Amino acid sequence: MSGHRRTAALVLASALALAAAACSSTGGKQEENGGAAANAGKANTPRVKIAMVTHEAPGDTFWSLVRKGAEAAAAKDNVQLVYTNDPQAAQQSTLVQNAVDQKVAGIAVTLSKPDALKGAVQNAVAAGIPVVALNAGQQQWKDVGAMEFFGQDESVAGEAAGRRLATEGAKKVLCVIHEQGSVALEARCAGVAKGLAGAGTVENVTVTGTDMPSVKQTLTAKLQQDRGIDRVIGLGAPFALTAVQAAKDTGSTAKVATFDTNRDLVNAIRSGDVQWAIDQQPYLQGYLAVDALWLYLNNGNTIGGGQTVLTGPAFVDKKNVDAIATYANNGTR
Repeated sequence: MSGHRRTAALVLASALALAAAACSSTGGKQEENGGAAANAGKANTPRVKIAMVTHEAPGDTFWSLVRKGAEAAAAKDNVQLVYTNDPQAAQQSTLVQNAVDQKVAGIAVTLSKPDALKGAVQNAVAAGIPVVALNAGQQQWKDVGAMEFFGQDESVAGEAAGRRLATEGAKKVLCVIHEQGSVALEARCAGVAKGLAGAGTVENVTVTGTDMPSVKQTLTAKLQQDRGIDRVIGLGAPFALTAVQAAKDTGSTAKVATFDTNRDLVNAIRSGDVQWAIDQQPYLQGYLAVDALWLYLNNGNTIGGGQTVLTGPAFVDKKNVDAIATYANNGTR
């Protein structure tokens, strides 16, 4: 691990320790739906409005985890959270500008397509509004003007996946990109190819992630046409689960792995339908983004020392899936 990664990891550990201490002050009361509420008693700092703007697409359960984390931090910090989303970069940029015009106290934003967001983020900074980035844009967040980033290094995560596939004997991998032009997803597939190295090949296929029947149709056709595909790696839990069904329908022997988890994906790992997943802890990303803005607004704190605050990657497989299954079933992992 490089020096700056160690620093970021230590800072993250400290932040988590502080969060855990805060959560314990009221006995860690649970939400009625069973999810972690982080109800540590509300901060007595002045109530402020913070906007979170993501590129969430309909049907992607990943974002409900990010939002739950953000809402838990907002409840603890006496923050009015305004959550908006749009998978179209131009519309997401407009949502950021709307937050600027509303004079919010802080903005947390995902940077799936950084070039399209840069102008709006810089407008926020010029207006004196602190901006943090999360989830997407790990290589670009400084360039657009954000002061912190919470997420995983997608290239590193992809390489780890590729190396694991190589040790498992993969020869031909289908990497499913569910959002065209997403820098994070493209980095994942590129990392898979790098990690696999000469052990096998990677073919990228781009699907329309907002149309799951179309995703299944595309994957079914690919698996029917090329029986040499022995692995499918999804870049999100719903797409991996769809790949499982496509493989079953076509009689393909291709095994499925994925990035990111949800309740159904955890159960699929338990059953053996999915081999493993890479977890970047989306709940934590949402929580830290809001909490970091609150810390900056109320105490001038910044987290990460100018480096990415890493929330992943970590492998989830049959060996350790039970350790997070309870949280996944509660809807927070």
